[in-house]
Amino acid sequence: MTHVLLIAGARPQAAVLKASLEKFRAAGATVELAGLFAPDDIDPGLELTRLRSLTEAAAERGRMFEKRVAKLSAPRRVWASAERDRQVRGSGRRAHVLVALDATAVYTVWRLAQLNRRAHAVFGIAPALKAVEDRRERPLHYALRAVTRSVPTPATAARTTKRAARRVAGGALRRASSPAVLRTSVGAKSWRGAVVAPKVPDRLRAKLARRVSLSMSEGGRKAGATLVLKDAARLTADRTLRADLLAEAARADLERGHDDAALRRSAYEAALATADRWYAKGDAKKAAASLSSALTLAFPRAVHFDSLASPLAKDPAGYLAPFRASTAFQAMTASRGRAVPAAAPPAGRPLRLLVTTYSNANFLQSIRDRYADHPGVEIRFLEVKEDETLRPLARGAQRMMEYALGGAATLGERAEKALRPHLDWADTVFVDWCTNAAALFTLVDPGTTRIVVRLHSYEAFTLWPHLMDLDRVDDLVFVGDHLRDLVADCLPRLREPGAPALHVIANAMDLERFRQEKTGGDTRFTVGLIGAGVVAKDPRWAVEVLRLLRERDERYRLVVIGDGLDRKASAAARAYDDLLRRDLAELEPTGAVQLLGRTEDVPGALTGIGVILSSSVRESFHCGLVEGAASGALPVVRDWPFFAGKEHGARTLFPADWVVGSPGEAADRILALTATEETWRKASAEAAEHALTTWDWPVISPGFDRLLLLED
Repeated sequence: MTHVLLIAGARPQAAVLKASLEKFRAAGATVELAGLFAPDDIDPGLELTRLRSLTEAAAERGRMFEKRVAKLSAPRRVWASAERDRQVRGSGRRAHVLVALDATAVYTVWRLAQLNRRAHAVFGIAPALKAVEDRRERPLHYALRAVTRSVPTPATAARTTKRAARRVAGGALRRASSPAVLRTSVGAKSWRGAVVAPKVPDRLRAKLARRVSLSMSEGGRKAGATLVLKDAARLTADRTLRADLLAEAARADLERGHDDAALRRSAYEAALATADRWYAKGDAKKAAASLSSALTLAFPRAVHFDSLASPLAKDPAGYLAPFRASTAFQAMTASRGRAVPAAAPPAGRPLRLLVTTYSNANFLQSIRDRYADHPGVEIRFLEVKEDETLRPLARGAQRMMEYALGGAATLGERAEKALRPHLDWADTVFVDWCTNAAALFTLVDPGTTRIVVRLHSYEAFTLWPHLMDLDRVDDLVFVGDHLRDLVADCLPRLREPGAPALHVIANAMDLERFRQEKTGGDTRFTVGLIGAGVVAKDPRWAVEVLRLLRERDERYRLVVIGDGLDRKASAAARAYDDLLRRDLAELEPTGAVQLLGRTEDVPGALTGIGVILSSSVRESFHCGLVEGAASGALPVVRDWPFFAGKEHGARTLFPADWVVGSPGEAADRILALTATEETWRKASAEAAEHALTTWDWPVISPGFDRLLLLED
């Protein structure tokens, strides 16, 4: 009987496989199948003699093997998985016909044929069936062939022996440096010593450090996993490899919920130095990769969003100094300019306004509604993330860096082709959020089209403003003076001649709909917090205020409107949420805290809230606080720590008596102004009047007319 081994580089088509098996069986052959597919991908009713999933086999060998194999080309990925699998090797030695079902399996079949020279090695079902038929018709010929080709060639045997020796040594190394071993103090100490041993070649030291770091991490020694990479970097002479190891160490540190600021700075300084070297050599692609590494290390979520302080907010110039000294960064942020200035508003026809954003249109509805009904405006809306052509262009931050450094010419061509119809139609483009869309729209020369970009708060702590060509932006809009100051400190070009015009306009809000009658007799004792989905909202500060209030009067309670923290965001977010959950587990059962979750009827939810808190460490404006004030809740605003003590912040955005410096001051303000129903109603009514006359949409909208329509 003829034995056939089918090798697949991907999941074979079910119908084709079924038809082929029927033909093989009709020819008197048994069939085995192996390849890179999941076991469930193959119909069990096909009744194969044997089935082996190389994907499953790779997983059985462990995470390190999977990661190594994943880096290989598709043909070598199939062979690397098959070579290490005893079942497939055995089937390959027994087979009479070796069949590659697709192009990526050809290399594996060729390698198996070096070990089993008696077998036919073919590509495709038709040649395989022909080989089976030929073997059936000429049995004597193939019996003699089996005798003469019973062993591999000498070269193959030698190569196989060497590989087997390396596999044995590698297996011993993996076992000796496994998570189980490195979980012990003796094992961890021994392997750290091996990593820092003198006279170890750089490449070997790096490979060893990475293996030991991974096993330490899986063994629960996450601090050690960071330290071993840091030690290896310190002893590595190769500057590029050293930068890679420092970056890996800094990322490992962040992944465990910690931030060694000195390590992270060393890592992005090393990445910048590498970028400068590649840029000097004219390699824009590699320079961009190193710049991308530096920027992601300087702007990690865990540091600026999932922490209660930010080194960027504290000292923008000092934090960004290494970038400003980098020749590659200077080249990337250099102005590409525009051929002609933006044109004046058209005469004799409506102004064509394109409103665009990338994935977040939460603050645009009032603006879109206003200009949809404006006789002097023709408006269009473009959601970049939903556009099949623009989305991949907007998501390629590293490619944008490469283009700015003189490479990736096709990106510029594609962006020009995709954006030109929008730019040719529009007189003015209003880009909300200074992220992907802002970087994309300034990637090309806008011609006579005016470009207006609005920055909220989030963007200031990301790499995106640094990818935007400021000389192609006519107007840059902020929702608060404190954000304008911070961004100007981060982007010194904004204070130079020819910079975009800077504006401060509050968010568009329909506050009138929040004016509803308060319900319940004890409403003044209900403290509300709108939004606690990110660490920056610091809901634990609100909990501390509640504790102080309840020490004086247990009628006070806290109601939280909105989603809870995203625990998947980072280890730092999980650590904060662990503490918050501990607080809530103590207070919720007593009725002191109520979590309402997300609601579409925020005005209705606010009818039962008498005090509205802003407990955040940073905000751009805090719409939820202002909406609460407009509803008739007493506003209490923490002096946002990111901006406290600076020229502008919460104390200059809001009336001074709204703002407090500590939980104690917050509790004192609440106790004093909710002491009686009359006192609370008077104070809350004054706050509502201020909110409505200062930030309601009819008050704010003329500012957008002046900005977008250039009306006096």
